[in-house]
Amino acid sequence: MTEVAVFGAQGQLGCELQLTQPDGLDVTYLTRTQVDIANINHVADCLNALNPAVIINAAAYTAVDHAEQEPHLAEAANAVGPGNLAEWAGQRGARLLHVSTDFVFDGLSTTPYKIYDRPNPLGVYGQTKLTGEERVLAADASHLVLRTGWVYSRHGGNFVKTMLRLMSEREQITVVEDQTGTPTWARGLASTCWALASNPDTRGLYHWSDKGSCSWFEFALAIQEEALTLGLLSRKIELLPIPTIEYPTPARRPAYSVLDKTETRRAIGDEGQPWREALQGMLRDLANSL
Repeated sequence: MTEVAVFGAQGQLGCELQLTQPDGLDVTYLTRTQVDIANINHVADCLNALNPAVIINAAAYTAVDHAEQEPHLAEAANAVGPGNLAEWAGQRGARLLHVSTDFVFDGLSTTPYKIYDRPNPLGVYGQTKLTGEERVLAADASHLVLRTGWVYSRHGGNFVKTMLRLMSEREQITVVEDQTGTPTWARGLASTCWALASNPDTRGLYHWSDKGSCSWFEFALAIQEEALTLGLLSRKIELLPIPTIEYPTPARRPAYSVLDKTETRRAIGDEGQPWREALQGMLRDLANSL
């Protein structure tokens, strides 16, 4: 049995890691109330007791706008914590897979970002995640960083569930149309984490999201269409596209954050799922859970 420690067990990805756990693994799932990864003593006490061969860090501060007002909290979770895990793992010969974000890029590209493209984050969230990446990869060459974006699932809060709530409450909503990325069902992301972590030849930077790309507005249209088909919504409402400038937020967001997954697909032998099919799967999962 391989010993694995997973941090961030109650988040979207953490829940899906539990649902997709492969056979033959002895996994301990840890929440932030159990271990403060920003506290090196907490990390050492926990991992010394477990002595895992593999660590998956799905813990993060993901409140992009709040990070602008709470940079110390974002720094603790996204940079200090991953650095602590990486340091322990490097000293003990364990492998760490750390999950990062497409927000390390500035969105000025018009083609999918490759793993070697230069990061240039626009805000505190992206900068703290980039610092976390750097600390992980500097601690040990065998560690992995997996960037992703636009993650959703039936667990926790996310764009899909917010849209479903607003669509059930309002007659009309506006959605940004000039930010492009790729929605990522956390279940497929979890399977990719397990595949990368179990392959001893994988190390360094990887990208993963579902296949294709869309704007937030196109994503919202798809959510409504699929939810109506499944009976998650009882009526169609009007969706209006707006530019980012008409929806100001504390944090700037990349206008384009599609990720190139070539290396990851090669490493795990999986092309992934088109984002629309993944959305259908998540909404069926949500409908079955109600």
